Amino acid sequence: MKVSLLQCQSSRDVSSNLAFIKSQLELLTVDSRSHLVVLPECALLFGGHERHQLAIAAEHDASELQQALAALAKEFSVTMVAGTIPITADDGRLYSRSYLFGPQGDTLGHYDKMHLFDVDVADGTRQYRESDTFCPGDRISVIDTPFGKVGIAICYDLRFAELFRAMALAGADIIALPAAFTKVTGAAHWQVLLQARAIENQCFIAAAAQWGQHNEGSRETWGQSMLVDPWGTILAEKAQGTGWVSADVDLSANIELKQKMPVQGHNRFVAPQLLDSDANA
Repeated sequence: MKVSLLQCQSSRDVSSNLAFIKSQLELLTVDSRSHLVVLPECALLFGGHERHQLAIAAEHDASELQQALAALAKEFSVTMVAGTIPITADDGRLYSRSYLFGPQGDTLGHYDKMHLFDVDVADGTRQYRESDTFCPGDRISVIDTPFGKVGIAICYDLRFAELFRAMALAGADIIALPAAFTKVTGAAHWQVLLQARAIENQCFIAAAAQWGQHNEGSRETWGQSMLVDPWGTILAEKAQGTGWVSADVDLSANIELKQKMPVQGHNRFVAPQLLDSDANA
């Protein structure tokens, strides 16, 4: 199969961001093989305060953004991890949701970002408080596809090894990670965390990132979209700029490695358990 990661420099202009994604899909070579496309976090709206997401949020299955990206998956006959879309939650906040669309535009599953970025960073933004606008998801997501099981995590989730172990125990062959790491934290930790998660869990990691200065410099992201194999080898990466990074992937490598080095079977710790939603809030 083929995996393609789109690196974006998204703005607050939803129409422009959607047009960019479509223009990039037109550049892809799609053949009879399975083709997994991963978009970055906030691919359709990025920069400024998280509250801007409220203006484009909608209920599940009523989101025009969800429908637009599903239509693109169908038009270009790809399986798409559609970055993140704001979906309304019962408490007045939003879920940061990543959908997995099939090549017919059908919704195969979704994941709501579980770990929210409430962090102080030494950059121009300084304080990030996602929980003011978003509420955390309460379940992992490992989705069956014709080519294998796809797990989904989002950005800050990368720092939480238990989530990735839970997806590996649920059978994930490849874990997609839409992300928008800050330039400061990305420079320090992005690559080493991606390789660690791949090695620990003996699965492929497909991380699509935002890159560069957004909205006249109000936000700056790291980039370095990267595909990592179960041995920790970087199969492809795009350090800077926008556009695609692609590589062919043989998911059977997971099976062979797990047979030779059965790490999960040797693990003497209990499987991770998710805390209740109140404790995560």
